[in-house]
Amino acid sequence: MLLARFPRVFLAHLPTPLERLDRLSRELGGPEIWIKRDDCTGLSTGGNKTRKLEFLMAEAQAQGADTVMTQGATQSNHARQTAAFAAKLGMACHILLEDRTGSNDPNYNSNGNVLLDHLHGATTEKYPGGEDMNAALEAAAERVRAEGRTVYTIPGGGSNPTGALGYVNCAFELVGQANDRGLVIDRIVHATGSAGTQAGLVTGLKAINAQIPLLGYGVRAPKDKQEENVFALACATADKLGCADIVSREDVVADTTYVGPGYGIPRADTIEAIRMFAELEGILLDPVYSGKGAAGLIDYCRKGIFKKGERIVFLHTGGAAGLFGYDAVFADGALSASA
Repeated sequence: MLLARFPRVFLAHLPTPLERLDRLSRELGGPEIWIKRDDCTGLSTGGNKTRKLEFLMAEAQAQGADTVMTQGATQSNHARQTAAFAAKLGMACHILLEDRTGSNDPNYNSNGNVLLDHLHGATTEKYPGGEDMNAALEAAAERVRAEGRTVYTIPGGGSNPTGALGYVNCAFELVGQANDRGLVIDRIVHATGSAGTQAGLVTGLKAINAQIPLLGYGVRAPKDKQEENVFALACATADKLGCADIVSREDVVADTTYVGPGYGIPRADTIEAIRMFAELEGILLDPVYSGKGAAGLIDYCRKGIFKKGERIVFLHTGGAAGLFGYDAVFADGALSASA
């Protein structure tokens, strides 16, 4: 399958490393755990959105855009990476930030990704939780267009068929790395939210008949809704690639057990997962996405769902910059074990 026919700006640091986590694997006493380091994609601490933005920003350039606009939560990794791409390419960037947590913590509202948004030169505006952010984005874009700017809008998470091409490519890359080292992957797991990462991965894996099951640990929507969103986007992505119907509904699996109180609100097992990866492997996760995905991975190992001898690849979606907006939750006793 030739992705080269789609416009792309080659700014990501690829391929990202594929590493075995020996200490974490021994600690859990179950499967052999590997990690795909998509926290190492480059540009403003990296993360999974960088792969998507290579295709999205190329499309923006092809349309003659001088301004990009997007939306996300206050500590959005996608917003930060979009701002970095815009800075690199000499475009203006405006971001709509939705308050999904109700936090009054100054660090949450001004540090971490928010600080980096502004350092990259982006302007931001805040919206209350529950706002129709897609409608708000289009309304804001029309205001800027009325000022004579050529605006390209990017959906939250960069999750549309163009953005999902980045994770079709990641599927090809990961399988190639496994082939080169004789690694038989039994399952790939990752955090899933706006659906683009999972949709791109499942489409790419099916396109090359990899026969590797994919599991997304949800961070926001209920299971049925999450799976529906991923499946719809995977189908649209396959259509864009010219291989319609390669993804079936049963290929899309999400477990939303680890969402907790809501999007952007970590549970005790999220914090435990972040500490384990940091203390055992020197790897930083985030409290919104990768921490919840890792909590699911750890729990599945402890329960024996992932069995001894299996090889599990955890795709790290990045987001460590967001840790600096969550310092309060790492205080001793901030979260109970049952949270």
